[in-house]
Amino acid sequence: MSQPLKNRVCSTTPEDPSPPLKLFDAEPSEQDESLASADIESLLAAWHSATLRLEQTHATLQSEVSRLSDELERKNRELAQRNRLADLGEMASHVAHEVKNNLVPVALYLSLLRRRLTNDGEGLDILSQVEAGFTSLDTTVNDLLSFAAHRQPQWNNFLVCSLVEEVIESIAPQLDAQGVEVDLDVPPNTPLWGDREMIRRAVLNLVLNSLDAMPNGGELVITSYDGADALELEVADSGPGVTEEQQRRLFEPFYSTKQTGTGLGLAIVDQVAQAHGGSVTVANCPERGAAFTIRFPRQATMGAAA
Repeated sequence: MSQPLKNRVCSTTPEDPSPPLKLFDAEPSEQDESLASADIESLLAAWHSATLRLEQTHATLQSEVSRLSDELERKNRELAQRNRLADLGEMASHVAHEVKNNLVPVALYLSLLRRRLTNDGEGLDILSQVEAGFTSLDTTVNDLLSFAAHRQPQWNNFLVCSLVEEVIESIAPQLDAQGVEVDLDVPPNTPLWGDREMIRRAVLNLVLNSLDAMPNGGELVITSYDGADALELEVADSGPGVTEEQQRRLFEPFYSTKQTGTGLGLAIVDQVAQAHGGSVTVANCPERGAAFTIRFPRQATMGAAA
């Protein structure tokens, strides 16, 4: 017969020798420490890289701001100069027209006086001095009128050599008086689209500028280069050359290296070159003297003429 449950002897099971289950380790392992260190190094490297990029971007922005500030300052100076030149040009134009009107009868009287002094050598010499002064005054007036006009080119086709020869012929007496030799190297059949009168004025001003640099004689060399994209016309002299300061300012209106003169001759040359889509530059010759080069782009002149 089976014993009652309350009288049964309960048997106990032996203790489990395995350690209790741990949900978390109490101390990190070496592998965990290595991974954490790598993560920190990666984070620091990324931070350093981002800092360098920000510094570079900041430097770039500073440089761009400085450039834009300089550009704005330059544009403001140009605008102020243009406004000043516009006022001067208007005034100069008015004065030049008034003077020009009075020069016309003076030229007629000088011509009549020369006829009466045909047999008076001393009188003719004095008259020549008066005519030289009159010519200089007339040139100044024409410079003022040309600078103030700002007219658009009247396009036509002409030969460059013919224009250069015309300029040289017009000042032949002055060339002889100063003992200046002329060397022309301009092909006879080189054509150019442009305003012939404007370009003639520009070439004349360059030649007169060269003569001013050679008061005691020298050599005047005029050459041309007919390229595929532009025609270049160079006027060179054997004078003392130009300084760096003069090279920077020679084409500024009213800037002159002479005690007399308006300082508009080379400014007009620059004006004519720009009106034809070109430019004018100056450089010292290898031996001595200065060379002025006007560049007339073919596409610019042909496009404007069309």
